[in-house]
Amino acid sequence: MDATNPDPGAVVVESGTDPVASIIWLHGLGADGHDFEPIVPQLRLSGNLPLRFVFPHAPVRPVTVNGGMAMRAWYDIVSLDSEGRADAAGIAESSALLENYVAREQARGFDPGRIVLAGFSQGGAIVLHNALRSPTRYAGLMALSTYIALPTGDGDFVGNTDVPVFMAHGTVDPMVPYAGGRSSADALTAFGYTVDWHEYPMAHGVCPQEIDDISGWLVRVLS
Repeated sequence: MDATNPDPGAVVVESGTDPVASIIWLHGLGADGHDFEPIVPQLRLSGNLPLRFVFPHAPVRPVTVNGGMAMRAWYDIVSLDSEGRADAAGIAESSALLENYVAREQARGFDPGRIVLAGFSQGGAIVLHNALRSPTRYAGLMALSTYIALPTGDGDFVGNTDVPVFMAHGTVDPMVPYAGGRSSADALTAFGYTVDWHEYPMAHGVCPQEIDDISGWLVRVLS
């Protein structure tokens, strides 16, 4: 085990000494916890706001749309249409994993009001699923190139609508169509959230302007 990282199930990076808040950031399909690790220095966070970034690794599981190939995935995807994207059992399992990481950060001294949940693509879907159903009031939610994976029925929604939400999407995303991200942001607005929406002329990824916008948002919600 790496002595600087007591959790082998995640990549942990601190942007400065004595972090004042924690960002739990879930990667997308087929990636792992190292995927967004290089973004931390690109955020150019001030020394006045040292943060702890936790990048968990998704479980390895067969993914139907990829011919049943086993890869890191937060849930299975049966087809690429809106009805086939949602593996309810896998989403529930990964939402519980996310709760475990929140509990670990609480044990390390961060109350939920100093924890941001972030995710890209599949990871963002887990973040949104969890936040809509959890009574926990987090410091913020960051959902990148993603969508609401499962409908929120009567009695499901117990989220805190005063939680700041940052959402971003590429206008030419071939993997998670722009319309899916935009409609998910509209759904959050209908629930009562104030969504800080950003769109960029890019495909399924992140771009320099998006990284700058994320940095500014983190400073605003955590300073």
